Amino acid sequence: MESPAVTATVVVCVYTEKRWDDIVAAVASVAAQDVAAAETLVIVDHNPALLSRAQEEFGAHGVRVLPNAHKQGLSGARNTAIAEAVGDVVVFLDDDAAARPGWLAALLAPYSDPTVKAVGGVAHPRWPVNRPRVLPGAAPYDPNATGELDWIVGCTYTGQPVRQAEVRNLMGCNMSFRREVFERVGGFAEDIGRIGKNPLGCEETELCIRARQHYQRAGEKVRIVFEPAAVVDHRVSPDRVEWAYLRRRSWAEGLSKAAVSKLVGSDDALSTERSYVSRVLPIAVLRELKEGRVSSAAAVVTALACTTAGYVRGKLPGATSGVRLPAAAPRTGG
Repeated sequence: MESPAVTATVVVCVYTEKRWDDIVAAVASVAAQDVAAAETLVIVDHNPALLSRAQEEFGAHGVRVLPNAHKQGLSGARNTAIAEAVGDVVVFLDDDAAARPGWLAALLAPYSDPTVKAVGGVAHPRWPVNRPRVLPGAAPYDPNATGELDWIVGCTYTGQPVRQAEVRNLMGCNMSFRREVFERVGGFAEDIGRIGKNPLGCEETELCIRARQHYQRAGEKVRIVFEPAAVVDHRVSPDRVEWAYLRRRSWAEGLSKAAVSKLVGSDDALSTERSYVSRVLPIAVLRELKEGRVSSAAAVVTALACTTAGYVRGKLPGATSGVRLPAAAPRTGG
């Protein structure tokens, strides 16, 4: 296979030994790619026991295992990796996701265009059993089909492109950025990133919008690309297919969107969501009702209601007062 135009540092951020088998599978899936990464980093989030175990397991295979040097949470771990990375492109793979063959080559190919600053791919959910009623989809028994609410479990959802296309933002499970982006605009905002099981997020959305705004202000063309050929399988734990998680995650999404709106402006922060709410969700509700799946239709309505309520709460005075933008990323890597 022809070598990509760029080199890659692949990053897997980890925080709990409960996902050990997933972590091993994620790292192994990177090593099995037909295009080799310049390096693989495993960043351990303030967990000494896991750090020791990961260093023993992966160190002999050339994987660099490092502790999170920043604020506890996924954003801090990612920022640690950014500071250490030597590749032209920094690639992020979730600790409970496994890359399919050809993933890295597909993710790096669009970077042959110098205006492409970030590329993300598809994440297919791997359910505990079958697709749950609380996360409906048009093809519930197709393992490669999407559902309208799959974003709740960090996966590609109905309404996203099915061919390579420019998008506003990438999803954190399977994404990459040119290293220069972090040097110019800073890393991930640690105030809105995930900490353990805390479902707050949207740090990827905020970074993508911030980067686009930066390059546009500088008069430079910038493209953020969704590449469906770059595919990972994302394991969904049983607790994430329950109604309680649907409500909590949707509420947190609303709060996070409010925080992003504060940082980058509501027009950019909500541009994709307006189309999704007005076009994608009504189709889902009508389909589920027509098929007699009342609980699934109710799940779509509940997710929208909780997200809206969270956003309204987040817009109240003082709700996001502690959210700050990060400084430009320091460099310690090559």
